[in-house]
Amino acid sequence: MTVCTGLDVGQLKREIVLPTLQAIALDGPAAVNLLTGIALAESRAAYLRQFNGPALGLWQMEPATHEDCWNNFLHATAQAALTPRIRTLLSPEPRLRQLVSNLRYACAMARVQVFRAPAPLPPATDAAALSAYHKQFYNTALGAANAGANRTLFQAAIDAM
Repeated sequence: MTVCTGLDVGQLKREIVLPTLQAIALDGPAAVNLLTGIALAESRAAYLRQFNGPALGLWQMEPATHEDCWNNFLHATAQAALTPRIRTLLSPEPRLRQLVSNLRYACAMARVQVFRAPAPLPPATDAAALSAYHKQFYNTALGAANAGANRTLFQAAIDAM
């Protein structure tokens, strides 16, 4: 099935998601497919700002979530190894603005958010499970994502080369 997106899904996966997750040492096939799928589900890998909402970047992270990742997770002592790896992705521009302008940073922050989830990542090739994981741990129960409808987007992420 062809999925209409802004960016070529294979290029997004190969050129942004995979090297970013490798750089922060939170990679693996399940993480790569999940983060590629999240970009598709959240913005169709096309939109840098949410329509009628605060979310930013291809991964549509809300400013409050971004700040929570920094204030309550990345600044924690237990994350001493991860925080410097995230910082290497930053430019001099304010961090929040980089969710729009810096694809690698936005991807890394989305990975940080799902890394905080209490459940392990689902199998790398299970589109339904990846979509459900996105809904539960990234989009939340109050979010607009539909895990059933988004399964095809996660399958596109799995299939992308």
